[in-house]
Amino acid sequence: MVAEEEPAGGRALWRARRAPDAADVLATARRVAGHLADGLSGPGARAAAKGVRALLGVPAAGLADLSGATTWAGHPSDENAARELVSAVLHSETPAGKAPLRAVPLDVDGELAGVLVVDGEAPRKAVQEVARLVAAALERGRLEASAELAAQSELRALRAEISPHFVYNALTVIASLVRSDPDRSRELMLDFADYIRHSLARHGEYTALADEFHAIETYLALQRAVLGDRLRVQIRVAPDVLAVPVPYLVLQPLVENAIRHGIEPLGRPGTVSVRGEAEGNDCVISVEDDGVGMPPADAEAVLSGDGERVGLANVDRRLRSVYGPWYGLVVETAPGAGTRVVVRVPMFQPGVVLP
Repeated sequence: MVAEEEPAGGRALWRARRAPDAADVLATARRVAGHLADGLSGPGARAAAKGVRALLGVPAAGLADLSGATTWAGHPSDENAARELVSAVLHSETPAGKAPLRAVPLDVDGELAGVLVVDGEAPRKAVQEVARLVAAALERGRLEASAELAAQSELRALRAEISPHFVYNALTVIASLVRSDPDRSRELMLDFADYIRHSLARHGEYTALADEFHAIETYLALQRAVLGDRLRVQIRVAPDVLAVPVPYLVLQPLVENAIRHGIEPLGRPGTVSVRGEAEGNDCVISVEDDGVGMPPADAEAVLSGDGERVGLANVDRRLRSVYGPWYGLVVETAPGAGTRVVVRVPMFQPGVVLP
C-alpha cells in the first residue's frame, strides 16, 4: 500500500492507494501495443491513449500523429499549450515542456513517427519507458503491414505466372472445336472460365484443399486438350484432407511447373501425378512428373528464387511464413529422372482458417 497525505479543511488526511500490480501493468502494456497495430491514426488510437494514461497514472495523455492531430484520453489542462508542444516536437524532434505538461517524440527506426503528450505528475523515466513502448508497438505494426504487403505481392506474382502462351493455345484449341465438336468446345470453355476465376479472382488468404484440387483438375483438362496424348494425368486425393485449409494458389504453380519444365521439353508422352493424403497430424501433397528432371543444384537455385521459376520460390516462402521454417517445399529430382515436389502442411494450424 502507498500512503498519500492530502490537505483537507486544514487537517492532514491519509488515503491508502494500492500499488499497481505487475500483472496489471503488463496486461495494460500488451493492450496498448495491440491497439496501435494500425498506427496513431487507426481505430485503436483512443483505446491506446487510455492505456497510456492508466500506465502513467495521469489526468490526461495524448497520442499525436505526424499531422499534429492528437487523440486524448482525459482532458488536458491547457489544450493550446499542449498543441504548441506537439508542434514544437514535430519540428525539433526533441522533447518539449516540463511537468506537468510534457511532450516527447516517438522514434521508429530512427525516424519521427509521432508524439506522446503527458499532462500530469509522472516520473520522467516512466514517461520515457512508455514512449519506448508506444514506439515499439508502432514498429511492430509497420513490420506486420510490410509482411502483409509482401505476401500480397507474392500472390500477385503467382497470378502473373499464368502463361500467355498457355492461354493462347487453350483458346486456339477451344476455337478449333467449335464446329467439329461443339459439346467438347463448350466443356473446355467452362473449364477455362473456371481456371481464370480461381487464378485471378479476389480470394481470402486461405482456401480449402478441395478448391485447390478442383483448380488443378480444370487446368490439367485444358493442358490435355492442348498437348493431347503427350500428357497423361493421375490425381488421387484422400477425402479426409479435402477440408484442410491451405494458402490460396499454393498447388497450381507446382502443377504448371511440372508440365512446363518437365513434360513439354520431354519429346515423348509424360505423366503428371498429384496425390494428397493424411500422415499423422500432417497433410502431404505431392506433384510428380516423369519428365526431364534437373540437377539437384538447379533445384536448390529454384527454391532460392534464382532463374525463371519464381512460382516455386514464392510458394516455398509463403508456406514457411505461415507454418514455420520447418515446413516448405521439398524437391526430389535428377537429370532424366523427373521431379517430385512435396508439400507438407499441418491438418490444423492456429490462425489458418477458411474465410
